[in-house]
Amino acid sequence: MIYENMLPAPRNGGFRMEGYWVWCGSVIQGEDNRFHMFASRWSKDMPMHPGWLVASEIVRAVSDTPEGPYQFEEVVLPSRGAEYWDGRSTHNPQIVKHKDTYILYYMGSTHPFKDVSPDESLDSDDPRVIVARSNKRIGIAASKSVFGPWERLDSPILQPRPSKFDNFFTSNPAPCIHEDGSVLLVYKTRTYKSRPYSTFLHSHQMSFGVARASHYLGPYKALSDETIFPSAKFNLEDPFIYQVPGGYEMIAKDMTGNICGEYHGGICAKSTDGVKWEALEGEKSYTRKIKWDDGAEQLMGSLERPFILFQNHKPTHMFFATADGPGEFTNADHTWNMVIPLEQDR
Repeated sequence: MIYENMLPAPRNGGFRMEGYWVWCGSVIQGEDNRFHMFASRWSKDMPMHPGWLVASEIVRAVSDTPEGPYQFEEVVLPSRGAEYWDGRSTHNPQIVKHKDTYILYYMGSTHPFKDVSPDESLDSDDPRVIVARSNKRIGIAASKSVFGPWERLDSPILQPRPSKFDNFFTSNPAPCIHEDGSVLLVYKTRTYKSRPYSTFLHSHQMSFGVARASHYLGPYKALSDETIFPSAKFNLEDPFIYQVPGGYEMIAKDMTGNICGEYHGGICAKSTDGVKWEALEGEKSYTRKIKWDDGAEQLMGSLERPFILFQNHKPTHMFFATADGPGEFTNADHTWNMVIPLEQDR
């Protein structure tokens, strides 16, 4: 299991930016043979949560090695106006490549209100946050080079379905592109079925859906009328999927610890067809207790958005969005993307 192969994390690895909240690291080796991280950032002029919903932008950082440290290079998907579906926020990047094309999956959102100014407070009951959350959708941008330019689609690739479990939003895209160019896509969603909004937000679980497309440009079609894990004991987010002989594997964040045994630890799941999944109860794919390369151990306040870098078809590094503090977004002073090397078979 991946959990057993986690090596000490480099203290000076990963990616961070002064003055910004940093989240959502996804890494690929570019045509220049360097390692390019696509990440989310937003200004510390606003709170970490829910600031990402109204002001996140996707950036690219680069390193000569997978461990980093990664240096900021450019903003890849900036805000582009409230009239666009992703005009106010771009978040949840996952970079993949098919043949000669880089495909950047991400979540975008918008709202029709004024921007948040540095002297304003922002909380989950702010109309901008409420509307932006309900407008979360999955989209893609494509480029022939890791350096861009990136061509965005003017419509999301996967819309909520009003009469189904995924009727509120679609986010956290976890794609797997096959040799023939077809795509299996796992995504996070929530069900909108109660009011007031604040009560809904804290009382309904997150769940996963699955969709397919014959080409990465779409169309994408949701495949099931129920969630991947329909039991009430499952409350998950941040899926990451990959192919293995005979099917697929998934890792994801366990919001309660009901499945993997650790609060906010990582679950493992397997599937032969990508639609029907079996979670391995009691098994972890990762833990929030990190060993650093200076010998120290630390229980991270947050360890989320897991991403595995494969080199020559082997998993070599795990990347996580992480935060200091005792836990939960509102208690973090700093966030960054960290990297954990994985022990290789000898």
